Amino acid sequence: MAPVMAPSMGMATAAPATPMTANAPAATANHVTIAGFAYSPSTLTVTKGTTVTWTNNDSAPHTVTGSGGLNSPTLSRGGTYSFKFNSAGTFNYICTIHPYMHGTVVVK
Repeated sequence: MAPVMAPSMGMATAAPATPMTANAPAATANHVTIAGFAYSPSTLTVTKGTTVTWTNNDSAPHTVTGSGGLNSPTLSRGGTYSFKFNSAGTFNYICTIHPYMHGTVVVK
């Protein structure tokens, strides 16, 4: 069965990445799990053009908000957020609800 991805949220073409929301992660995406009020892995290294999907497995709501356009909606338990990294760099992010939660995606 083919994965279902929601359309881009309409970022400008000059933006370094394109955010997407989805009900299920794409089969080829890299995954970050949100559990125990932490992102796991806390640092993820991917190649340019990779879509990363965060899944909230906590009972509390969380966000993925940071550099390069990372800006998820509030994710309830089971919620996911996907973001395609189109530019190389280091992208730091936090949960705006729990700012002690932080993670990094390194894109090569």
